[in-house]
Amino acid sequence: MARHAGVVEASRSRRSLLGRHMKAKQKYRMISWVAEKYNVHPQTLRLWEREGLLQPVRSQGNTRLYDDEACEKLEVILTLTRDLGVNLAGVDIILNLKQQIERLQQENEALTAMIRRTVQQHTQVPRYHSLVRVESTTLKVMDEE
Repeated sequence: MARHAGVVEASRSRRSLLGRHMKAKQKYRMISWVAEKYNVHPQTLRLWEREGLLQPVRSQGNTRLYDDEACEKLEVILTLTRDLGVNLAGVDIILNLKQQIERLQQENEALTAMIRRTVQQHTQVPRYHSLVRVESTTLKVMDEE
């Protein structure tokens, strides 16, 4: 892996990290780079990791590496703490609720797709039940008398 200004690029060989797998060409940033970019002390990042707010991946040498997902989560934490004045307990609750909402939305989408497939299967008349073959473009809705 080549290191440039605190950014580590994954090689095509997909070197394994503890906890998560690196994606090809995924950028991982070292704690010093993240701390400088977001104007946060490295000890603050370590504290937030101990509190469970951030989960950076670890290299084989146990160096903290922050991927895009971890940086986006850090931006949310900074917005909540700096701009909105939320304390760390509140940040933890908000992040957990956000994660639950995302999981429930995924479940909702899966259930909606399953219902659509089921309804579509039950509303279609199988060809062997048809009395007369009719093209769908020739059907018209008529008022019943």
